Amino acid sequence: MSRRGAAEKKTAKSDPIYRNRLVNMLINRILKHGKKSLAYKIFYRAVQKIRQKTEKNPLLVLREAISKVTPQLAVKARRKSGLTQQVPIAIKSPRGKVLAIRWVLAAARKRPGRNMAFKLSSELVDASKGRGDAIRKREETHRMAEANQALAYLR
Repeated sequence: MSRRGAAEKKTAKSDPIYRNRLVNMLINRILKHGKKSLAYKIFYRAVQKIRQKTEKNPLLVLREAISKVTPQLAVKARRKSGLTQQVPIAIKSPRGKVLAIRWVLAAARKRPGRNMAFKLSSELVDASKGRGDAIRKREETHRMAEANQALAYLR
């Protein structure tokens, strides 16, 4: 059955405690093997650790971290006459937010140790201060896009 017109946009639900969509998006990305209650526990423990470390509102720290990690540019591989070229493209806000969440969680998982709540809280605090692996990933992506700026006409 064909769809006529644009597909409906899905809106993310908000989590039960903070009533925040960004929190729900993060919890859904933490989720592994369908264990959502474990993902909630990890996130809420990380929030408590952020509150202890920074003595700020943890949602502000989270929002600041995600906004600092959100990329503005990315590269997309395009094949042209047998060659693969990295073409820089501008990223819209929802896609950038999804990439930022993915990078923060990947950086947190790479940290040493077994306590995911501690690793996540450390990565979020570092990202909000402008350092850490997630920030490095964003800068690397921007550098690659800037280096291939000559191919921007292929968009």
